[in-house]
Amino acid sequence: MIFEKMEHNDYEQLVFCYDGASGLKAIICIHDTTLGPALGGARMWDYESEEEAITDVLRLAKGMTYKNAAAGLNLGGGKTVIIGDAKKDKSEAFFRALGRYVNSLGGRYITAEDVNTTVEDMDYIYQETPYVCGISESYGSGGDPSPKTALGVFMAMKRTAKEAFGDDSLEGKTIAVQGVGAVAYKMCEYLHEEGAKLIVTDINQEAIDRAVNDFGARQVGLDEIYGVEADIFAPCALGGILNDETIPQMKVKAICGSANNQLAEDEKHSSLLAEKNIVYAPDYVVNSGGVVNVADELEGYNEERAVQKVKGIYDQMDKIFSIAKEQDISTAEAADRLAETRIEQMMRVRSTFSLNEKNQFNKGI
Repeated sequence: MIFEKMEHNDYEQLVFCYDGASGLKAIICIHDTTLGPALGGARMWDYESEEEAITDVLRLAKGMTYKNAAAGLNLGGGKTVIIGDAKKDKSEAFFRALGRYVNSLGGRYITAEDVNTTVEDMDYIYQETPYVCGISESYGSGGDPSPKTALGVFMAMKRTAKEAFGDDSLEGKTIAVQGVGAVAYKMCEYLHEEGAKLIVTDINQEAIDRAVNDFGARQVGLDEIYGVEADIFAPCALGGILNDETIPQMKVKAICGSANNQLAEDEKHSSLLAEKNIVYAPDYVVNSGGVVNVADELEGYNEERAVQKVKGIYDQMDKIFSIAKEQDISTAEAADRLAETRIEQMMRVRSTFSLNEKNQFNKGI
């Protein structure tokens, strides 16, 4: 059954990692390395079953292939899921054991922090392998990638505003923000500086109060956020929130936020948004600033260079809107086309190179 799943979506490798001394149980998935080594974070979650963990790592690794390709990175897609409770199962030995498994892959996979893992955890992995990003700045890395993720969301939102309103200025625009965590707070800071008005909600009252106090945001209830009068809706918390119940409530002209997997059903709900003339910015392109930032570490981290690359998300969004118009497809499908086309082109380039290399060898060159 696992091989059937891998064959269906062209997965390359699934690695099961166990270390009895530290209690590590993890699964590394490499989906595709056409563009380069697979890059994707290590997520720690208390999965109910091994089957659930396998399903999740397969889904996440494929998502990273598309995210990295659509962001214009020369990197493939992979992911690690760690089975356990992040509050009680972590230890130095735990992550060093994972680091040894990552190292055994010889650079085919590069990890980084993700849900429930931290810079400190990555530092432990770094003790065992160089194939890790998002380590402490003292090691010459970019550190916490969330501020760069926020910058990328802001740039994507500007290009989305241009598509919806004809102008990429966000001054005077009202943005409804769902979730005000680390990424969204920094995004709100950018929006506030540009003169946007903010409406916010969050399950954490402290996060709301911070946005209200710092940016003059207006607070609404968790379910109210979908129906507020606003220009742009920014989902920055849960996935699957663009669905049969929420989309009919919306009065916005555009959607652009940092949350993953925003569409409950890609084809169905992107079509529903189009029917309401709501411009949708594909989430895995919008939130790619973090991976763009950590990928810069592979060249020897340079913040100025990384910032310029993150700002390039504006141009990637431009390509997606152009593809959607030219091919008369949804922006969600256009993002996939952009990623798939780049992978296919590079596959041909590499096949041609391999053929030339073989011919030269046969000629004794």
